[in-house]
Amino acid sequence: MELLIEHANITVASIQEAQRFLSTAFPEFRVRGGGYLHDDESLGQWVHFGTDESYLAIQQNSTHSHRTDTTYTNDGINHLGFVVADMDELLGRMAAAGYKATAASALDGEHRRRAYFFDDNGFEWEFVQYLSDAAAQRNHYE
Repeated sequence: MELLIEHANITVASIQEAQRFLSTAFPEFRVRGGGYLHDDESLGQWVHFGTDESYLAIQQNSTHSHRTDTTYTNDGINHLGFVVADMDELLGRMAAAGYKATAASALDGEHRRRAYFFDDNGFEWEFVQYLSDAAAQRNHYE
């Protein structure tokens, strides 16, 4: 059985920045819906941002607690990973919008390429392009 992730839910300091970053990476993303948290404008807002098949549930709380690190030692999301068809195209769009790939970005063996970015909310995002259709090559970890 193939795993299909329908959505991920994240809390950010700025929904607008999250949408700017994600629409740069994925120009086909759009707002599917949105509103106020628990129908109360004073609590914050939310949007579902993505495609008809999958999306990111992004919320911005009025009493947001800014996280200043991404050390992988705290509870919460460390990063989200997305498969892309053309890494060079993605890298070009991200650079044009002022985003810089981290030093961890690289060719990971001969069968996949990875790029990591931090958005202006401080979230880390991973993008991977597979260069093989063979699962044994795509998922090789040595």
